[in-house]
Amino acid sequence: MTQHQKDAALAVALMDLTSLNTSDTSKSIQALVNSINPTLGTPAAVCVYSDFVDDAKIALAARELNHVKVATVTNFPTGDAPLSDVINETLISIERGADEIDLVIPYKKLIAGDVQTVLSYVSESKKACGSRAQLKVIIESGELKTDALITQATELAIEGGADFVKTSTGKVAVNATLESTKIMLTAIKKSNKRVGFKAAGGVKTVADASDYLALARAIMGDDYLQANTFRFGASSLLSDVYKILKSN
Repeated sequence: MTQHQKDAALAVALMDLTSLNTSDTSKSIQALVNSINPTLGTPAAVCVYSDFVDDAKIALAARELNHVKVATVTNFPTGDAPLSDVINETLISIERGADEIDLVIPYKKLIAGDVQTVLSYVSESKKACGSRAQLKVIIESGELKTDALITQATELAIEGGADFVKTSTGKVAVNATLESTKIMLTAIKKSNKRVGFKAAGGVKTVADASDYLALARAIMGDDYLQANTFRFGASSLLSDVYKILKSN
């Protein structure tokens, strides 16, 4: 197996196979789950809007893929919803069976210097998740722009109890980049806490994924590259992964 193929196999195991489109339907979520080919590799999770958590769970169970987690998003994508709505959304999603909650921080508040609000969104969401769901916190690094703000957002997410810190929603001009990944992983390492990292938006090929895997390996070490600490949020990456693994 070449390094490229090894990276492809690793990328699928670390993938949150994602569909967050306004045009999503029960049928399209079913098709998303059906695109998984277990003989070539199974993703860590499927990430869908809360309304489709049930559909994803049922479709996965029908294929005996119950070990694949179902993730959903809150405060998505703008980060502007009132905290009470976000907590409500979180609790409803967990009732529907969500295993993971990807929360968008109110990043515009952080840009305006309001640290406390950001922290409360994370810590209250963490409280709502309790032991029933993991909390993955989206900082929207492409909108924060500066190293200082990206570092600060990562630190606040960790302080609030995030299980993962995630780059992006995939809905803004700049999503995951290697630069922001390096800043975020460095902040995670410095915290000395076991916090995962998720690169989302713009990781479309195994070649892209390889760069992120190499960077994470360099900063965090080999054992960080497992599904409980490292994820890719992607939709088109799966087909490239399978293409490479089929040619094996």
